[in-house]
Amino acid sequence: MEILDNKTRKEVSYYLPSVKSASRLADFFALFSDCSRLRVISALAISRMCVTDLADVCRMNQTTVSHQLRSLKSMGIVESERQGKIVFYRLADNKINDILLCGVEFVGYAAAAN
Repeated sequence: MEILDNKTRKEVSYYLPSVKSASRLADFFALFSDCSRLRVISALAISRMCVTDLADVCRMNQTTVSHQLRSLKSMGIVESERQGKIVFYRLADNKINDILLCGVEFVGYAAAAN
């Protein structure tokens, strides 16, 4: 027995992401599921930084930070810029910060509701 009317079914079908798009979106959101990556993203939302400074402020070793930056760079979350011998990293788009802030708001509201 189908309850959904044809108009709604067509609208849902039109806006539903393709399997390929949904898979890419899942990969994107998975980047936010790792605590270390989330701390790196949060730090870069405030200021561009080199690996040494990121490791210091995030209280992680440089190898871990470098690994996380490679993952984030491969997904287009961060960009790098070389200045002499130092490579600086920054968020590739301010929308990443917006997504992070939405998550912070949601977690805050969810915690307040419980």
